[in-house]
Amino acid sequence: MAQEAGMFMVNQTVGSVLCCKCGIPMAPNAANMCVRCLRSEVDITEGLQKHVIIIHCPECDSYLQPPRTWIKAQLESKELLTFCVKRLKNLNKVRLVHAEFIWTEPHSKRIKVKLKVQKEVLNGAVLEQSYVVEFVQQEHMCESCMRVQANPDQWVAAVQLRQHVSHRRTFFYLEQMILKHGAAAAAIKIKQMDQGIDFFFSNRSHGVKFVEFIGKVAPVRSRHDKQLVSHDPKSNNYNYKYTFSVEISPICREDLICLPPKVAVSLGNLGPLVICTKVTNSIALLDPFTLRHCFLDADQYWRVSFKSLLTSRQLVEYIVLDVEIVKPEVNVGGYTLADAQVARLSDFGKNDTIFSIRTHLGHLLNPGDHALGYDLYATNSNDMELEKYKGLVLPDAILVKKSYEEKLQRKRGKPRSWKLKSLNMEVDDKGKGEQEKMNSEYEQFLKDLEENPDMRFNISLYRNKEYQPSEVASMTDGEDLPSIPLEEMLADLDISEDEDGDSNMV
Repeated sequence: MAQEAGMFMVNQTVGSVLCCKCGIPMAPNAANMCVRCLRSEVDITEGLQKHVIIIHCPECDSYLQPPRTWIKAQLESKELLTFCVKRLKNLNKVRLVHAEFIWTEPHSKRIKVKLKVQKEVLNGAVLEQSYVVEFVQQEHMCESCMRVQANPDQWVAAVQLRQHVSHRRTFFYLEQMILKHGAAAAAIKIKQMDQGIDFFFSNRSHGVKFVEFIGKVAPVRSRHDKQLVSHDPKSNNYNYKYTFSVEISPICREDLICLPPKVAVSLGNLGPLVICTKVTNSIALLDPFTLRHCFLDADQYWRVSFKSLLTSRQLVEYIVLDVEIVKPEVNVGGYTLADAQVARLSDFGKNDTIFSIRTHLGHLLNPGDHALGYDLYATNSNDMELEKYKGLVLPDAILVKKSYEEKLQRKRGKPRSWKLKSLNMEVDDKGKGEQEKMNSEYEQFLKDLEENPDMRFNISLYRNKEYQPSEVASMTDGEDLPSIPLEEMLADLDISEDEDGDSNMV
């Protein structure tokens, strides 16, 4: 503003003084010394550690934080840098400004960290100086790794996960949940059993944490027991082995259930014929005739446990002949009531049997579509809960979901654009029949993932490098064919580097 008013302004200049030791011009400071002379007079890193010995476990790649804590950290990671800085003594005498790794050959067992510190010296002048600290690794296995090396089968806690059903669809889903959240990272061994999976841990707390995780993702009930292994009467020390038995509810998604009268009354006279639409830590039930739905938590289920009337392995394929929406304005939970005429696919060319039924899939089905459902017309059920309802008229069929089997025939045998990871499990040698059954169940699980976006919400999908899209196939596939969008795979891309430095996508 002074220049705009035409006033005379004196140019401000920064004065300079001569260094009291070497005499070179410099900006004035409290010590009247240049930086080079000041560093020659004062060493602020004097008394600070420059050589430190750290204990490293080569098996689990962890470092000892005295007295007994082991910290897992990768080379040149933030966790390892924090660990190294905390191991330095007398660092509180200076102010730490910056810290970074200096690359050293990994097999040299040396870690070099460059630190930049500041300290007030000589009449209030602040001096900044850098120095290098060398950390020497001494190899020493931690207690858990020593126990495993001495006896690989030695475990402290075992979690026996079981579900008494004839398929493994639930365990395929739980496996992906465990992988995404790293719930079994502390397991020393995982073994696949006939009706479940066994997890072995070297610490009881790891087993307890794993049981709590399973209870948050599935309706379970558990009990635990312990067995005395050894006892030292002099020091009064006891060693136990702990076993946790976890049972998952036999109710699975898409199962048809006949609710017991007491349960139906407690849920507001729901059903009694209902379909299980989703299983998390609670069971979601849907009445396909009224669109009423409710949730049954684990405590409510195990208080009056019941089994499924029909399971997904008994689904029958139908052809939809006609569909008429009952009330277009009524849409509960994404479902729409409709009256449909269907015929079994196996009856075509043999008879003219047509069923008139009511379904909750009015928003999905169109004439000519295929659907999977339960054939109550030809099923001879001896369920005890069903016999308690006297005068109950069963429908001829109950549709569960739309079928894309006919359109998927063209893509059979071709690799998918995505893939899943699997746990490192020990699997006993099975016969050819059991292996084929396992493969077909896993293929059905992959199809369910493609058809149901809700199932993919808690699962990590990875891009398949072997997949090569074909223009001819993309032109012949149906537009409504279920598929997984690329965005869901990009969120879980795993980028790693090989030994030769090339980056690959898994």
